[in-house]
Amino acid sequence: MSHFTNILKYAKPYKKYALGHIISNIFYALFGTLSFIALKPMLDVIFDKKKQPPTTVPKFTNLNEIGDFAEDYLIYHMHDFTGGDKSKALLFVILLIVVMFLLKNIAGYLANYFMVFLRNGVIRDIRNKVYQKTVELPLSFFSEQRKGDIIARVTGDVNDLQYSFLPVLEIIIREPLTILFTLIAMLIISPQLTLFVFIFIPIMSFVISRIGKSLKRKSGRVQKEQGVFLSTLEETLTGLRIIKGFNSEKEFNDRFQESTNKFYNFSNKLLNRQNLASPTSEVLGILMVSGILWYGGNLVLSDDANTILDGSAFLVYMTLSYQILTPAKAITRGIYNIKKGGAAAERIQEILDTENPLKDKENAIEIEGFHSDIAFKNISFKYQDEYVLKNLSLDIKKGETVALVGQSGSGKSTIANLITRFYHVNEGEILIDGININNITTSSLRKQLGLVTQEAILFNDSIKNNLKLGKKGATDDEIIEALKVANAWEFVKDLPNGIETNIGDAGGKLSGGQKQRLSIARAVLKSPPIMVLDEATSALDTESERLVQVALENMMKNRTSIVIAHRLSTIQKADKIVVLNKGEIVEQGKHDELIAQKGVYHKLVEMQSFE
Repeated sequence: MSHFTNILKYAKPYKKYALGHIISNIFYALFGTLSFIALKPMLDVIFDKKKQPPTTVPKFTNLNEIGDFAEDYLIYHMHDFTGGDKSKALLFVILLIVVMFLLKNIAGYLANYFMVFLRNGVIRDIRNKVYQKTVELPLSFFSEQRKGDIIARVTGDVNDLQYSFLPVLEIIIREPLTILFTLIAMLIISPQLTLFVFIFIPIMSFVISRIGKSLKRKSGRVQKEQGVFLSTLEETLTGLRIIKGFNSEKEFNDRFQESTNKFYNFSNKLLNRQNLASPTSEVLGILMVSGILWYGGNLVLSDDANTILDGSAFLVYMTLSYQILTPAKAITRGIYNIKKGGAAAERIQEILDTENPLKDKENAIEIEGFHSDIAFKNISFKYQDEYVLKNLSLDIKKGETVALVGQSGSGKSTIANLITRFYHVNEGEILIDGININNITTSSLRKQLGLVTQEAILFNDSIKNNLKLGKKGATDDEIIEALKVANAWEFVKDLPNGIETNIGDAGGKLSGGQKQRLSIARAVLKSPPIMVLDEATSALDTESERLVQVALENMMKNRTSIVIAHRLSTIQKADKIVVLNKGEIVEQGKHDELIAQKGVYHKLVEMQSFE
């Protein structure tokens, strides 16, 4: 129930729609009950049951006699309208019933009208909130999660809320009020018979709660398995070339089918348990109606003046008792839906409640530029158990190009992850202009940084919009100038729509070298004072590497650059080369100095010269 309360918090911005929904439902329940009560005078006319009309307008005296007052009031006005004519009296009552049903349905439409805005607004806000939190969370969170599971939460779980939790908002007022008004009317008609009905209510509640007990657990298994097959689908689409190249279609197909079979079995168990709701409440309702028929029939046949119930009142009472079944079934479904939706709400809340360790401090500093140096002071860092960097210290002056080299796993890319604050150091500190980056707002820190990664990450959009991620208000001329600096204009100008050309999913319409030059152009357009290049040419062929290397050299002019290099031929002009081994600096200096030392760097260069 706590998850249901959390979801209801998102309804606050839509209070006016909620209020309109509640008021409309009150009238819906009221007119629904009155439309059945109005049957009694019609039945009295048909059965020729005569009751002397009051000579004056009846006046309300006390609550105990409200039933007699309502009947006398209606008879008085009906007689006044019809002049005692039975046909006119029948027409009057029929018109009254039609009006009641019309008002009931108008109120029902208005309730649904307001609910549309309330429900869709809540779903939109929850989905936006989950996406926003997903973007804000650190990379470490996603290294432990399946992408498909995250997608399942943003799509499937939110949809589950739409069809499980939120419909409960529709019945939370309407159905209980319908039952309440109906019971009041039944109590007025026959207190003895209504007390008999009350015996069935706790029995029905107990049976329903027993059936719905395991729905949340079963629903959780369904949603978890949905995340598994969506993950398989996402991995398949991402790695389709490798899957086909290694003839692995069958393995992935088997993995996908295994997950969907589990989903099939879990869903069957869940839905079959859920399907028990309607027939169970129907059977219990019929048992209740049967009991009323037996007990009420005896009251009609009884000669006791204190318990006697006339035929028309009994028929109306039976109609009202059956009228309770519809809202009772709706409430039963609502209880089941809350149980089922609880698992979805819990999975969504898990993301929303996840703490972001990289969140800005309360009094974080906004920096406007980069002025002097970057300092790594005795930093140590581990992703899980083993330290990737150990007590590392490094100074980078403004305007310097510093290259980080070393074998895979030596900690090069980790330094890039730390300076961009994708992760926090475990020990030590990183300073920019003497300020610990943990005390700087993430936004202003990243404004000073340009990032070009080994894998060119582009989006299914135009070249222009991909580059404008670097600078939101960039003009076409600025974009073209950035493309020229990145050696990309030479192929962009020949595309059908130039910078407006869509490059496909992940830039799939372009070659690897072209994609990398576009990612460099994006960094150039941003024009940050510090560039971080994480093995930007390692995945390219020789010709593409040459073009990209020229682009990188153009970009690094008059900037502070941290270059993580795999191919050592690309960093020989660096002001400082830092050699890493198992998370520690083993050598540093210029290219010629390190070659002369004949140490680790010399061996790395020699190894690559034979490749």
